[in-house]
Amino acid sequence: MTSAQNWSDAQRLWDFQQMHHEPRPCSVGIGLGSHDLGVADTAVDLYRRGMMPLIVFTGATSRTTRDRMPRGEAEHYRERALELGVPAEAVLVEPNARNTGENIRFSRSLLEERGLDVSSVLLVSKPYEERRAYATARKLWPEVEVVSASTQMTLHEYVEAIQDARLVIDMLVGAHQRLLVYPDQGFTIRQEVPEAVTAAYERLCAAGFTSRLVGGQAEAS
Repeated sequence: MTSAQNWSDAQRLWDFQQMHHEPRPCSVGIGLGSHDLGVADTAVDLYRRGMMPLIVFTGATSRTTRDRMPRGEAEHYRERALELGVPAEAVLVEPNARNTGENIRFSRSLLEERGLDVSSVLLVSKPYEERRAYATARKLWPEVEVVSASTQMTLHEYVEAIQDARLVIDMLVGAHQRLLVYPDQGFTIRQEVPEAVTAAYERLCAAGFTSRLVGGQAEAS
């Protein structure tokens, strides 16, 4: 059973994980591969609104996507974009990345190989991964401006879509833990975390929402 306190703490993490950037025109959009085709839908919507002239979809497969997306996350995203009317010449596919760092590095390399000048990136991810994606891009590609975006939805709407409240809260806790530990590993920039967010994270860890933590770590670092 998920308590009222659990929901309150999850909401605090959900709000913090989103960067609340206002979309604005960028050199390129990068859609980060995952199980969630909503990332592709959001990238297409931003393209239609004139926010970027080109979309890079990046991602291989993972344990959670190999059955659902056997041709690779990026390729399935591309197919979705073409179905929704994006011209093929406006979509590039980076099919090898298996984590967020590789998403950024491999997409950057692909764009450099194409001789494209990039000064800003509209980075499209799942809602609860906006902040980590932003922190990763700022670390690995510091010379470009990064604008974060995701499907606009509430926590409860996302839970309804996933149909597994515990899994969503576990993912939120895991996403937050990575914000804490990845800077020391050189994966992301360090970001200030409000005390209330830290307290919410620690309460959720103590309540057992720990299945998505890395290294079996259940405490803030």
